[in-house]
Amino acid sequence: MHMADALISPAVGGVLWAATAGTVAWSCRRVRQELDERKVPLMGVLGAFVFAAQMINFTIPGTGSSGHLGGALLLAVLLGPHAAFLTIASVLVVQALFFADGGLLALGCNIFNLGFFPAFIAYPFIYRVIAPPGSGQGRVTAASLAAAVTGLQLGAFAVVLETVASGISALPFTSFVLLMQPIHLAIGAVEGLVTAAVIGFVSRVHPEITGLPTFFPERGSASGLRGVLLTLGVMALLTGGIVSWFASENPDGLEWAISRVTGSDELAAPRDGFHGTAASIQEKVAFLPDYSFPAPAVHDVSHAAASAGSGRLGTSVSGVVGGALTLGVAFLIGLILRHRASS
Repeated sequence: MHMADALISPAVGGVLWAATAGTVAWSCRRVRQELDERKVPLMGVLGAFVFAAQMINFTIPGTGSSGHLGGALLLAVLLGPHAAFLTIASVLVVQALFFADGGLLALGCNIFNLGFFPAFIAYPFIYRVIAPPGSGQGRVTAASLAAAVTGLQLGAFAVVLETVASGISALPFTSFVLLMQPIHLAIGAVEGLVTAAVIGFVSRVHPEITGLPTFFPERGSASGLRGVLLTLGVMALLTGGIVSWFASENPDGLEWAISRVTGSDELAAPRDGFHGTAASIQEKVAFLPDYSFPAPAVHDVSHAAASAGSGRLGTSVSGVVGGALTLGVAFLIGLILRHRASS
């Protein structure tokens, strides 16, 4: 659900940039007040894990579409909503700057849509109602499903509103919303199940993080936290470096909805003004666009075969490098805020 710049006007992009910047500032203040120092490394590792997980598009049967995890709900459960928002912002900034995934003009929209609704709406008002601290795995699974679906439905609806407000006449409200909402319902269900599974694992190893009961209370220790960090780090490395080879090639939910309305997976953005400037910056900074090595000019069959053969290597490098960058950014944010809180 990463919006391209072609879907929004500079005015709408600017408003959402401002709203996101304000939410980041508010989250920074709250994190300084409430972040447990044990969760600072968790911010980094979870950021890397979410980056890798977002590379894995899974097929939605019978639709010709695919989806990927958003990750903000999982982050909210394990880190709290404010640290979660900063972490998902780190993921999306790295994706947009270095991998050209989502537009720079649309970056404020993407952070708000994928971060605000799961962290500040679905988590406190839905998830915590169904699964307060001390809940069993059954209620956690139910809460994860309900909150993940709700967060994605709100985010998908926001995409429609932002596009319509931008005056994109090729995507009329009724047609666009009737495609966006159902496809993201299915994606939300998958995200809810994955979120519940990860939370179940963390609660067994380090229950203080989730507030869930455990049959292994002695594991809620420094060694338990190291186990969580190591496991999630290895999962991020394997997911980004290897599992990403097998991601679905079907268009994601947003691209699928656009193609159903317009006949094309994406719209062309203006090449001048704010759109042109944002595109120019992204082309210069993104060293692994679309999670692959920049494609050289193909002159013959042998060059084409070599280019195809390097696809998996480019994907693996993107997964590892992107995860490392996200880990560094999110960890550094948590470290700085924690240090300022203690000084």
